[in-house]
Order: sequence, then C-alpha cells, then structure tokens
Amino acid sequence: MENLNIPMILTFVIIGFTIVLYALERVAIEIVALGSIVALMLLFMAFPQTLNGTPIRPEDFLSGFSNQALITVICLLIVGQGLFQTDALDKPAQAILRISKQRRWLATGPLLITVGIVSAFLNNTPVVVITLPILTTVAAAHNTSSSRFLMPLSFITILGGMTTMIGSSTNLLVANVANATGEVRINFFTFTAFGSILAAVGAVYVLVILPRLLKPRQTMAEEFTGKDGRQFIAQIPIVYGHPLVGEKAVAGMFPALKEMTVRLIQRGERPLLPPFEDVQLQPGDTVIVAATRDTLTRAISQRHPLLPADANESPTSEAEHASPSGTLTLAEAVIAPGSRLIGRTLSMTSFHADTGCVVTGLQRRSRMPRMPMTDIRMESGDVLLIAGNREEINRLRGNRDVLLMDWSATELPQRQYARRALAIFVAMITLAVSGVVPIVVASIAATLAMIMCGCLNIRQTLRTIDSRIFMLIGASIAASLALEATGGDNAIAQTLLNIADGRSPAFVLSLLFAVVAVLTNLLSNNATAVLFTPIAIEMAHRTGVPVEPFIVCLIFAANCSFATPIGYQTNLIVMGPGHYRFSDFLFAGTPLAIIIWLTFSIVAPYYYNL
Repeated sequence: MENLNIPMILTFVIIGFTIVLYALERVAIEIVALGSIVALMLLFMAFPQTLNGTPIRPEDFLSGFSNQALITVICLLIVGQGLFQTDALDKPAQAILRISKQRRWLATGPLLITVGIVSAFLNNTPVVVITLPILTTVAAAHNTSSSRFLMPLSFITILGGMTTMIGSSTNLLVANVANATGEVRINFFTFTAFGSILAAVGAVYVLVILPRLLKPRQTMAEEFTGKDGRQFIAQIPIVYGHPLVGEKAVAGMFPALKEMTVRLIQRGERPLLPPFEDVQLQPGDTVIVAATRDTLTRAISQRHPLLPADANESPTSEAEHASPSGTLTLAEAVIAPGSRLIGRTLSMTSFHADTGCVVTGLQRRSRMPRMPMTDIRMESGDVLLIAGNREEINRLRGNRDVLLMDWSATELPQRQYARRALAIFVAMITLAVSGVVPIVVASIAATLAMIMCGCLNIRQTLRTIDSRIFMLIGASIAASLALEATGGDNAIAQTLLNIADGRSPAFVLSLLFAVVAVLTNLLSNNATAVLFTPIAIEMAHRTGVPVEPFIVCLIFAANCSFATPIGYQTNLIVMGPGHYRFSDFLFAGTPLAIIIWLTFSIVAPYYYNL
C-alpha cells in the first residue's frame, strides 16, 4: 500500500482491534462498539480529514445511529414481536407441525428450502421476518432451541438471493453500475445457473452441518420456564356457552383436551373417575386436569379460552368473574415456609383480594392429588401458577406467603388481536414489496399501527430493541466512514490491482472474491460492491478476459456476508431472537464463506472457459 499514512494505519488498527474484541466477547459488544466510535472521533480530531472536500467532524461518526438500515431492522423486529405476541402465525406453524409430526427435519428442511427459492425473487428481509416467528414456534413445539434454525434461515435467504439480479439490493446495485459503463450487460438471469450451483453447495452446509454446529442457546428466563414436563393441577369449570359443552369421551379421552390428563370430573356431588366411557361434558361439570405450563398457557390465551384465568378460584370467593384486566402475565411462586396459606385451601384464603392475582394451577412434587383444586390444602414447597397483570405480579415480591420466581414471569399471547397484527404485517409487506413506499417507511408505519391497535404495549416495544444491534450498526457505519475518509478502501483496492498484474485470470478472480468476501463482512456490503465494481472491470482489462466473470464474481463475493452479524441485515434480525453472539457468526459463518469461495474458484474457470 504505497499511500499509507498515519490516520489510515490507525483506522485499520482500530477496526482490527474492534473485530478481535467482538470475537473474544470478554467485553460487552455495546461497550466495544462505543469505544471504537470514541477512538475514531479522537483520531479524526488529532488528524483532521476531508471527504469530497468536506471536513469530517466528530459528530459525523454518530450518523449511523440515524441510518435508515438501522431504523428498518429495529422496526421489523418490533413488527415481528407483534406477530409473536398475538400468535398471529400460529396456524401456519401448526400446519407445519401436523405435517412433520415427530420428524423434525420435515418441519424445517422443506421450509428453509422454500424460503431460499422465494428469496431469489423477493427482498430477503421481509422473507426472514415472515418466516422467523413460524420457525420459532416450530422449534418450541419440537422442544428445540430456536438458535439451531434462525441462523440457517438468514444464511439460506442470502444464498437464494445471490441467484437473480433482484435477489438482493447488492446484486441490483452492482448490475446497474456495471451496465452503466456499457462494457457488460447483466440481465435478470445472467448468473442464475452459476449462482444456483453455489447456493446448492452452500445449502448442504446450511441444512445438514450448520444446525449441528450451533449450540442450543436460551435466555435465563427460557431455561427457567423450559419444557421440563412438570405437571400442574388445574380445573376447568364448564358453564353455559363453554367450548367444551357437549364434548364426548372417545376411547376414554377427550379430543379437545388431548394435551391434558383428565384426572376427575366433578358432576354435582358425584365424582366421575377414569376411564371415561360414554361421558359427555355438560354445564355445571368441573374438569380436573393435569397439564404442563405451556399447555395451560395455550388454554388460557385462546380466543375462546378453555381455561379462564380465574377458573381455579372458588366460585364463592371475591374472584368470581374477576379475571385480571389488560395483558395477562403468568408466573410461578413457591409457598414459603411459615406461609399463612399452609394447610388452607384456595377458597379459605383471600389471596385474590390481597394480591389482585389468581391461581391458575398448582404443582406438588411428591404426589398429584385427585380432587378439585379448590379442595387441595396447600403445603410448603407447593408451586402455584399465578395470573395477573405485570404490576400485580411484581407486587408479589413483597408478599411473605409466597416466593415469586422472577424469571418465570411471561406474558400471555393476546390472540384476540391476531387478525389485526396479521393485517398490519400483510399491509407492510405488500407496500414494501410492491415499491409503493420504501421499506423503512412501511416498517415505521407498521410499528406505529402495532402499538395503536393494541398488539403491543410500549414496554413490550422497547424491550424488543436489542442494544447490541443498535451499537453494531452505528459502529460499523462509523468504521466505513473512517476508511473512506482516510483512503483505506482505495489503498486496499490499489494493492489488489497491483497483485493481479501478470497473474492468471483464475487466480485473479479467486483473489478478488476472497478480498471482497472479507470486506463485505466488516463494512456495508452495498458500499463494498460499489467500491469494487470499477476495480473488477479494470482487473478484467488487465487480464484480457471478458468483464462479465469479474462482475459476477463481485456479486457473489459481496453476498458472502455470513461471518459477522453486521455483514447483512437478516443476520441482525435473527441475532436477538436466536440469542446469538458475535462469535457464533464467526464460528459458523466463516466455513460457509470459505466453501462458497472454494466452489467459485474451482467452477469459475470451467464455467467461463478461462
């Protein structure tokens, strides 16, 4: 690099040091990102630089935090949370589960392949946003961490997107810049055949190897409330108009309660015990069931709930028809030693009157009583499944009768808003894909609509914003600005041209691919593509071969953004829901980038007769 200078060298040092710290994860990503921005500000204060004749000011390094890509990613995450919070995509997920049954590969493999094909013709970002909640639901139903599927989802859309001119914005950008020179003509399907070869090879890694490399990773809350098979006793009062009225036992089982074990049906003074033959539920019955927390959650959150939140309160208590209002939160609490609840039944306590919460289930580790829940005398160590709004659940921390397990608190899906959330989502995708409005405008409008229509509240919305994503994008844009202002990007390009002189076309193509693939994971892939388009054309001239192979090489390499979460927008979208770390992308994505590079290097000379 002949034009090296002190600001350029220090910029390379700061970027390299930042990437190393990201990968080591000894320091929080947010702190590393902020530190890199501060370092660049101080560097440019000590060595003032200009870009296109305009001085670079310290505040220019903060422009990334108002970047439309950042705003779009955050808004798409919020819209996705709205779909999750209302279970709006539960039906497609259940359809996939019915098809796959116990074969997990059927639930994910065909879906990911379909997503890869679709992403060749649609923008990758909305495709990922549509599929993410479905895959999350499928993973949960198969008792598998979503981290095994969400990174493959992002990667498969990137692979599919490299097969057509509109598969990604990078393809379109490079094609337009190259076509404008008049030296090449890149059409819709110009590189589809070659791209399909690379995508197929990459898909084998993504579908077969990648899920085995990724560690099942959950948040502390998910680990605490995970599917461990623990059973709670609950009771379902059958009143007039209840969905179970008229439900008849088939082979001793009730089809509508297939995920619950019916232990007893109390009909007046007469208990009906299993096996249930020719029993038909009728108003006035009380069905005593044993079920997992997830099953009880679904029963409460359905549009026509099988289990009302106050079902296990005594009908004579003050809790009658007093289900908590607003967004329901379920939490677990242990009856403390010395609690006033010990030896008393729920009907003997004033738990609802004192706390505003209602008990929806009871779990006893030693045995499962076969009696109505309201008749069970509580013991120390019993676990209560409690429903209430967030404020009421939080107040249980000061209750001396129960010990609230904080990490167990989860909000119930508001399924009554599912149709609203789905309508908002469909409108956003339609507007963005049709080009009526930019995707950033559509996503912001959808975020506002989700909040205004009650699909999300403000606290849920703010909780969706991942500080790691916010800081990563801001810091990466600041690094791109610094490289451009100090001439670091041009120095890399000039060095590449110098190395290419006198080399074989196959070697030059492979070298171009490798350099662009590295840079696209550190900087904006679009910026990298635009920078290297004229360089690729010049390299074609120096080697005396047609321009098309070099432009296609640039397109493929710029799409190899697998090794870092900042490499591509879809990586950032799955980073939070998949609970990934920076090192996860480095560890799992780098082999894929190498595989695509090696495949290209082997196939390109034969494909283009070089």
